[in-house]
Amino acid sequence: TWPLAPVSIENIADCGESAGRAALVVLDGVSDPHNVGAVIRSAAVFGVLGVVIPDRHSPPVSGVLAKSASGGLEMVPLVRVANLARALDAVKKRGFWCIGLDSMAETVLDPATLPDHAAFVLGAEGSGLRRLTRERCDYTASIASSGSVASLNVSCAATVALYTFWRFA
Repeated sequence: TWPLAPVSIENIADCGESAGRAALVVLDGVSDPHNVGAVIRSAAVFGVLGVVIPDRHSPPVSGVLAKSASGGLEMVPLVRVANLARALDAVKKRGFWCIGLDSMAETVLDPATLPDHAAFVLGAEGSGLRRLTRERCDYTASIASSGSVASLNVSCAATVALYTFWRFA
């Protein structure tokens, strides 16, 4: 097959301006192709406009990533950007709120307060969001939990956030 055509962050974000409700997923330093593929699959299930990853420290589009995405790679644009902080600025200019997911955040992801245009920003497991990425987020939120483990796998966290965004709209 031929490689998929590259898509710009501006084109993806512009699509959200005309939508009543729209979401993006932004991955900061997630390097496992299985996780990126699983996020893309969830993004396809929930009609996300695109998944944004940095050029550096992100996996290439490979058979492993495509298989993990289970067809989602053909439906959800994977947007590679040179600078994640500038990409977040670009989506914010187009009306998206950038919500950083962080298991240590005091604010809990609340469906009642989610904006109509949300970019969910998730960091690598272990290290989480990098400083500049965190600073560009409008706020950080955790996913409510009651178990003894503090956080979810990044692909599971993305799925819960997207479910919360669409289910309780």
